Amino acid sequence: MTTPSAAKGEPGLGSKRGTERLDGLTKIRRKEAGSLPVLIGLVVIWGIFASLNENFLSARNLTNLVLQIAAMGTMSVGVVLVLLLGEIDLSVGAVSGLSAAVMAILNVEHGASAWVSIAAAVASGAAIGALQGAWSTRFRVPSFVVTLAGLLAFQGALLWALGSTGTVNVYDPVIVSLAGTFLPPWIGWTLAALGMAAILLAEGLSARRRSRAGLAPFSRIAIGTRIALVWILAPAVVALLDGDRGVPLALVLLLGVVIGFDFLLRRTRFGRHVFAVGGNAEAARRAGIRADGIRVAVFTLSGALAACGGVLATSRLLAVNQSSGGGDVLLNAIAAAVIGGTSLFGGQGTAWSALTGALVLGSISNGMDLLARPSSVKFMVTGGALLLAVTIDALGRAERKKAGRV
Repeated sequence: MTTPSAAKGEPGLGSKRGTERLDGLTKIRRKEAGSLPVLIGLVVIWGIFASLNENFLSARNLTNLVLQIAAMGTMSVGVVLVLLLGEIDLSVGAVSGLSAAVMAILNVEHGASAWVSIAAAVASGAAIGALQGAWSTRFRVPSFVVTLAGLLAFQGALLWALGSTGTVNVYDPVIVSLAGTFLPPWIGWTLAALGMAAILLAEGLSARRRSRAGLAPFSRIAIGTRIALVWILAPAVVALLDGDRGVPLALVLLLGVVIGFDFLLRRTRFGRHVFAVGGNAEAARRAGIRADGIRVAVFTLSGALAACGGVLATSRLLAVNQSSGGGDVLLNAIAAAVIGGTSLFGGQGTAWSALTGALVLGSISNGMDLLARPSSVKFMVTGGALLLAVTIDALGRAERKKAGRV
C-alpha cells in the first residue's frame, strides 16, 4: 500500500537532475511535495469547522462525511486518469446518472439480479467512455467538445429511460448494502493492520527497486513520514468510525479503487504510458507507444468509474431520478481531482489526489451544512478553492519550466 504523499512529486528525485536538494518551499512552489499541501489544507479546514461547530469532528458526522464522498471520490479517480492525458471529460456526471438508471431499471422493472444489474451499469459506462474516446481520437475532435455533447445527450437519455415516472426507487438488499453496510470492529482493525504492514512492505520493495536501478534512495525523512502517516491515520480512523456505526463498506470500496489505480499508474507499463502520453504525446508516439489506444482505454476507464460512482450514489440515496448525476456532481468530480493535486496540463497527478480532493470538498460542504450556510456560499467557497488549486498548478508548472523540469 502506498500513501498519498508517495504518489507523485518524488519520482524525479532519483534522476540526475533530481538529485539536487530542494527545500520544502521550493518543492511546494514546483508542486513536487506530493499531497502534503492538500493534507495541510485539510487539517486547517477541519480545525476551522471544529472551532465553529463541536459536532464536526464527531464520529457520526465523520461517518456521514465518508459516505458522502464515496461516489464523488470514485468518479474523480476516472477524472484523474483523463486529466493525466491533458484531456477533460465533462460527461462523467451524466454517465453516472444514466448508468445508475440502467441498473435500477433492470433490477426493479425487469427483475434482474443485483449483480447483473450492477455489471450492466458498469458496462454501459465503459461503453460510453470507449465511444467518446474513440470518437475524439478517430476524428481529432477535442475531448472537451465530444464529452460536452455527451453530457447533453446522456442527460436526455436519462430522462427518456426514466419515462413519465421520473423516479425509480431501489430496494434490493445487495445494492443498498454497498453504502448501508458497516463493518464489525474486528474487520476494521484487521484492515488497519494490513494497511500498516503493507506500507512497510511497499517501502522496502521500493528501496530495493531503486537500488537495483542505480537510483538515489528517497530521504529517510520522506520514508519515515509516509510510514508514520499510515501508522497514525489507519488506527485513528478505525477507532473514530467505530465510535459510531463502524467502518463503512463504502470507504473500503473507495480505498480499494484508489489503491488499485495508484498501483496501475505507478507500477505497470500502462500507467507509465499514460504519464508519457500526457507529458508529451508526440515523443511518446515516436517511442512506440500507441497514444490513441491509451486515450481510448483511459476514457473507457473513466466511463466505468463514473458508473461505479453512480451505483454508490444510488445505494446511498436509494433511488434514481431525473436529477441523478446532475447539479454539482460533475463540478465536484473534476474539482476534487484538481484540488487534490492533478495537473490540468497533463502528465502529473496521482489516484490519491481524487481521495484528498474529495475530502477537501466534502469537508467544506459538510461543514457549511452544519453551520446552516446556504448553497450559494458553498458554491462560492468551492469555486474559490478550485481557482486557488488551478493557480498553484499553473505557477508550479512555470517554476518547473524555469528550472528545466518540463
